[in-house]
Amino acid sequence: MPRRRTSSSSSSSTAPSAGPAAPRNRTPQPVRVRRRSFGDFVKAFLAFAVLLVLVAGVPLALAVTVGWPLPDGAPGLDWLQREITVQTFLHILTVIVWLAWAQFTACVLVEVKAALSGVGVPGRVPGSGPSQLLARQLVAALLLVGATAASLTPGLSQLGQSLEGNQKPAVAAAQQTPGLFAQQQEQAASTANALTEQAGQAGQAAARADGGATAASGDTKYYRIQPPEGRHHDSLWEVAERHLGDGRRYKEIFELNKDRVQPDGSKLSEASLIRPGWIMEMPGDARGGELVEMPDEAPNVSEQVQQQISDYARTGGDHAQGGGGAQGGGDAHVSLPEQRPAPGPATPVTPATPAPGPAAGGQHATPAAEESGRSFGLPEALLAAPLLAAGLLGALGRRRRQALWHSALGAVGGRRGMEPPTPTGDAQDVQDALLVGADPDGVRLLDRSLRGLAASLAAESRPLPVVYAAWMGGNGDLHLQLAQPAGKPPTPWQVGQDQTFWMLARADAERYEDAETAAPYPGLVSLGTMDDSRLLLNLEAVPGLVSLSGAEADRAAVFASVAAELATNGWSDRMTITLVGFGDDLTPLAPNRIRHLDGFEDLFETMSAETRQRRGALGAAGHDSVLTGRTGPAQHTRWAPHLVLLAAQPSDEDALRLAELAADAGRLGIGYLVGTGGTDLPGAAWEMEITGDGKLLAPLLGLELEAQLLPVAQQRAVVELFSDADPERGPGGPANTPPFLVDISEQGRPAVYARLVGSYEIIGLDAPDGERSAQLHEALALLLLHREGVHPRVLASALWPRGVTEDVRDALLERLRVWLGSDPDGTPRLGTDATGRLTLAKSVVSDLDVLRSLYYEATQGRGVDSRQVRGRLLTDALVLVRGPLLADRPEGRYRWLTHEIIDAQLPLLVADTGLALSEFHLERDRAEKAIEALNAALRTAPADERLWHELLRATHATDDADRLRALAADLIGRSGARGLPPRTEALLDELLPTWRDGVAAAG
Repeated sequence: MPRRRTSSSSSSSTAPSAGPAAPRNRTPQPVRVRRRSFGDFVKAFLAFAVLLVLVAGVPLALAVTVGWPLPDGAPGLDWLQREITVQTFLHILTVIVWLAWAQFTACVLVEVKAALSGVGVPGRVPGSGPSQLLARQLVAALLLVGATAASLTPGLSQLGQSLEGNQKPAVAAAQQTPGLFAQQQEQAASTANALTEQAGQAGQAAARADGGATAASGDTKYYRIQPPEGRHHDSLWEVAERHLGDGRRYKEIFELNKDRVQPDGSKLSEASLIRPGWIMEMPGDARGGELVEMPDEAPNVSEQVQQQISDYARTGGDHAQGGGGAQGGGDAHVSLPEQRPAPGPATPVTPATPAPGPAAGGQHATPAAEESGRSFGLPEALLAAPLLAAGLLGALGRRRRQALWHSALGAVGGRRGMEPPTPTGDAQDVQDALLVGADPDGVRLLDRSLRGLAASLAAESRPLPVVYAAWMGGNGDLHLQLAQPAGKPPTPWQVGQDQTFWMLARADAERYEDAETAAPYPGLVSLGTMDDSRLLLNLEAVPGLVSLSGAEADRAAVFASVAAELATNGWSDRMTITLVGFGDDLTPLAPNRIRHLDGFEDLFETMSAETRQRRGALGAAGHDSVLTGRTGPAQHTRWAPHLVLLAAQPSDEDALRLAELAADAGRLGIGYLVGTGGTDLPGAAWEMEITGDGKLLAPLLGLELEAQLLPVAQQRAVVELFSDADPERGPGGPANTPPFLVDISEQGRPAVYARLVGSYEIIGLDAPDGERSAQLHEALALLLLHREGVHPRVLASALWPRGVTEDVRDALLERLRVWLGSDPDGTPRLGTDATGRLTLAKSVVSDLDVLRSLYYEATQGRGVDSRQVRGRLLTDALVLVRGPLLADRPEGRYRWLTHEIIDAQLPLLVADTGLALSEFHLERDRAEKAIEALNAALRTAPADERLWHELLRATHATDDADRLRALAADLIGRSGARGLPPRTEALLDELLPTWRDGVAAAG
C-alpha cells in the first residue's frame, strides 16, 4: 500500500519550529483492570492440557510403544553391514521425535523461567524457531489467569527505563493534525497508561532499583528505518508486524521513541511520520535477525550506523525524564509546532462562550443533547454528517424551487400548489435532521478555500498539487495532505506539520471571495471523524482501487453516504457517479450526475472506453494529469471526475480486470471504491474496513475513524424527499391547497396577528423585554412559516447556529410560551403535537396565512362560483403585499431562511394573485385596473416573466402605442446584455412589430 513520501533531506531541513508552550490537561486516568473471562480459563486449561501431552505424554508414549531406540552398547563394524529393515526406519524416526521433544521441553522451561522471573526477554534456544513460539503462546495462555501474567505483557520490560516517569500522568500528547497515515496519539497514550498500570501490578519487576535509569543494553534492541522498496515505505505498523508479531503494537514503539532526537536532528511526533535512517528503540521481546540490533552488537552494519545507534541509546534517559510528564504529577506543558491546530475547547459550549467554529458533528448540534446521548427522535447519522446534510439540504431546496417554477408554467387552476408535500414519518425526521446537522458555512468555506488556492496557483503559473485527503479541524482550520512536497504554498496558506501538509486558518478562509475557477478537488468526500477532525478522502487521486471490507449492511451504509455526498456536495462542478450493485435507486438525488449500471460487464465496457478516451485526450492536450487541464486554458468536461462505486463484491476474475483498468486511474480523474467481503483485493492501493460498531479502519494508512454512514432506512427517506419534490411529477392532491387555512370572515379575527410580508409587526401582544425581543420574534416567525410543526432541535439550531445547551433552549421556549399566552379556554397558544414538535394555535395568524387563504378561496373556493366575490378576495390579497418577506430583519439573524423556499413561494404567490386579478379586470375591459394590479405584483416579483407578458397585453389593450413602446424599451433595458427571453420577443413581434427598429436606433 502506498505511503506518503517524505525524503529525509527535505523533511529535516524544514522541520517545524516549536512555538510557545501550551498547557495540557494531564489528569491521571483511572486504572482499568481487565477481569478474567470464562474464555480465559478455558484457554488456560487447554494450554495446560497441550503442554501436559507434549511434555509428559510424548516421552511416555514413546517409551511404551517403541522403547529406547538407541543400542545398549557401542555398535561394532557388523552393525554397518546389517540389512536395513522397517524397524531401523522406526528407530531413526523415534530418535528424531525424541530430539524434537527435548528441544520443545527446553523452550518451555526457558519461557516459564522468563515469565515467572519477570526479566523480560527470554533466552533463545538454538534452532527452536516455531517450537519456542508455540511454547511461548502456550505458557502465556496458561499464566494469563494468574497474578504473574502481567510480566508477559508485550513491551512491559521496557517500562523499567524510567519508573519515575511512568508513575507520572505523562502520556498525554499535544493535539496535532492527524495525517492520512497517522495514528491517534491519544490511543498511544492510553496504551502507555495501561502498560504503566500493568507494571504496577507486576510489582515493578522490570524497573531498576533507582527508578530512573534506562534498561541495560543487553535487554534493549534497536531498529533502523529502512528506505522504501519500490513504492512501499516503512511504517511502524509493519515494523511491529515483522518484529513483534502484531502490527497493533506499533503504539509501544511510538511511546518508546516519541520526541527523541533522531540522527538527522528531527523528532518523532506522529506514528506515521517516520523517515529512512531513523533509529527506533524496540520492546524487549522484538525479534527479526539483523534488522533488530543491539547498540554494541551490530556486526552487519557500518560503523557510522553503530555510532548512530549508540548515540540514540544515550538519549533514552533524557527522554524518559524530560518527555515523561509534569513534575510532581501536576499539569504538564508541551510544545506545539506553530502550524498545528490549537487544542479545541475542553468544556461544553455555552451561550456566553460559543464554539469558535463548526464541530465535527455539525455546527448546529446541541452539545447537551449530544453528551447525554439522546437524539430526540432524529437520525444520529445525519446529525453527525454536517457536510453531507448541507449538500442534501441545498440540493433539496433547489429541487423544490425547480418544482415551483415548473408548476408556474402551467395553468393557474391546474397546479400542484405553492407548497411541497409535507413529509411525514421517517421523511419528516430526516428533513429535521438535515436542518439540525447541516453546516452550510463549512461547505462554503471549503469551496472558497479550494477554488482560491487554485486561482492563486494559476496566477503563479504553478500546477495543482495532488491531494490525497483534506482534514477539517474542529476550530475550522483546513489541512490538505499532499501526495508529495510541492514547495511553499501561496499566501495565506502555510506549510503544516511537514512539507506534505498545507494549512489554511479559518480566519484566513473567511476572507476568501468567490473565485471564477473550476473546482480543483471535486472528488473529496467525507469518510468520518477522528478526534475533532473530519477526513475527506480524494477518491479520484488514489493510485488504484480503494477497497472496503466488512458486513454487507455496514458497507452499504458507507457506500450510500459517499454516493449521496458526491452527488450533492457544494465544492464540485461537474461529475459522473456510476453505481454498481446498489439495492436502492439513488438517481433522484442528482439525475444529472448519478447513473446505475446493471453489472460488471456493463461497467467494463463503459469504463474501458472512457479510460481510452481520457488517455488520448491527455496525450493530445500534452497534460500528464487531469489536474493540469482542469485549471488550465483547456478546461473541458473531459477533466470532470468520474467516480465508480461498486457495492457488489467482484469475482476474482472481475477483480483482476478492475485492477488493470484502474492502474493509472489517479491521473485520469477516475476513482474506484470497491466493496469486498475479504481483505485481499488485487490492485487495492488503499484498504479499509467498516466494523459493526461504526468504526472505519485502515491500519496501514493509520486511520481509525468514526465512520460517516447513511443507513438504508434514512437513505430511503432521503430519496423520498427528493422524489416528492421532483418537478416532473404530476399534480398530487388538491391543487394549491395551503398547509393552513384561516377563517377570513369577520368572525375569524385572530387573537395574535403577525405581519411578515414587508416589515415585521405583531398585533395583539405586548412588546417583550428588549433584550429578548429579537430572539422571541425570530422564534415566532419560524413557527409561523411552519404551521405543520417545528422540532425543538430545529428551532434551537436556527436560533443558535453554533450550538446551545438544552437548558438555555428550554428557557427560551418557556419565555415564548408565556409571551404568547393562552386562548380564552385556557389552551396555550404554543403547544406540542404527538411527535414532540412545537405548534401554534389557530388563534395565532400571519398575513402570509391570510394571503394564501384569500387566494385559495378566490380560485378554488367561493370565488369560483361568484365573480364578484373572486374580485374582492383577490384585491384584498394583493393589498396585504407590502414588500419582501421580513424586509427589516436585523443583520445576522434569520440565517435559517437560506434553507427555506419561501423566497421562491412568496413571489410566485403574489404573481399568481396579480395575474388572476388582471384577468378578472380584463374580462370587463378594465385595462387600467389590470395594469395597476400587475404593477403591484411586479414590486414583489420583478423577475416573473408571466407578469411582464400580461402587462404587455394589458398595455396593448389601451390602444396607446407610445405607452407600449415605452414599456418595450423598459423591458429591453432591464434585460441587459442577455437580451430578451425568446417568448417575450415573440410576444413583442405580435403586439409591436416595429419594436426592433427602436432597438436598432438606440444601438
